[in-house]
Amino acid sequence: MNIQAIKGVKDILPGEVEVWQYIENKARAVFETYGFSEIRAPIFEYTELFSRSIGETTDIVEKEMYTFEESAGKKVTLRPEGTAPVVRAYIEHQLYNKSHITKLYYFGPMFRHERPQAGRYRQFYQIGAEVLGIDSPLLDAEVLSMLSNIMEAIDIKGLDLQINSLGCKDCRPKYKEALKQFLKDKHPVLCENCQRRMDRNPLRVLDCKGKTCKDAVKDAPVILDYLCDGCKKHFDKVNDTLNTLKVPYSMNPRLVRGLDYYTKTTFELVSTNLGAQNAVAAGGRYDGLVEELGGPKTPGIGFAIGMERLASLMEKGNFKTNKPDIFIATLGAQAKYMSVILMDSNPNHILKISKSHPILKIPFYTLQDSFVLKF
Repeated sequence: MNIQAIKGVKDILPGEVEVWQYIENKARAVFETYGFSEIRAPIFEYTELFSRSIGETTDIVEKEMYTFEESAGKKVTLRPEGTAPVVRAYIEHQLYNKSHITKLYYFGPMFRHERPQAGRYRQFYQIGAEVLGIDSPLLDAEVLSMLSNIMEAIDIKGLDLQINSLGCKDCRPKYKEALKQFLKDKHPVLCENCQRRMDRNPLRVLDCKGKTCKDAVKDAPVILDYLCDGCKKHFDKVNDTLNTLKVPYSMNPRLVRGLDYYTKTTFELVSTNLGAQNAVAAGGRYDGLVEELGGPKTPGIGFAIGMERLASLMEKGNFKTNKPDIFIATLGAQAKYMSVILMDSNPNHILKISKSHPILKIPFYTLQDSFVLKF
């Protein structure tokens, strides 16, 4: 029997890889324009990092993490998201002492033990960005503008940037209590997961994709009505700045995030060309996370872009990979020998062509015993 890939993962084959490279290169160029530096964190961390940051009662920590035990008895987990490892590195290497603001971006795989479906995999890739050190609505707007500029650089259409505020530790408890009271009467019609979430993490009920649950929360209290003065002013300034920057967006008062560390500004970039899993990117502010993980009090904001979903939008569009303009093939054994000399021993020949025509690609093909240099 042939050994096949594990369910919920996929091979990124030639043809699709070029799409990914195109996206990565465009994103990297925008990040560096905004003064970001790349960071590469390990793909596995101590489990405690994620349980403390994401939240013990989240679906991710409860049932979606790939966790195993080392010989010393310490539990480690394949990273289910990218923010916590970046924050851990920020604290461990005391990056806060090197600059009052730290801007980082990353590319890499994440892992969650979910039910595989269209747009959702057990190993999935993200492009992420994190900014640590400044609590400013102007920064929130700048990060959202940068995300919009990445999509513009890649030339993705049909996207809707949805924003909301989740308040802070002072005003969110009042909203959670009001939401709990509202959901009590809805308990019989909620799905099993939402019935379990009601008391421990009621905001997650708002994020359920089930039709009965979505219908049940249509008239639920809106968190924007419960914001304290500080959170309200912060969110209003974000909106005003986005309008000034002419970044298109819409308000979604039902928008919540599946990770407990988010505060104040939160957002999703959704596509009208995807199915139920329509979020192409998502993120928000996390002002208490660094302190929660043992670092100094440091505000932060970030987002992650889902590569598989973004690449599928590229494939549905008109994207074309660059094809070779010049190729070499051999006619006869002697020509085949000479072609190897040309491509390998005499690189200056090729460099002259490359310098004259920097966009040309010059691959080497052997078609039986032929030798052709084609322009």
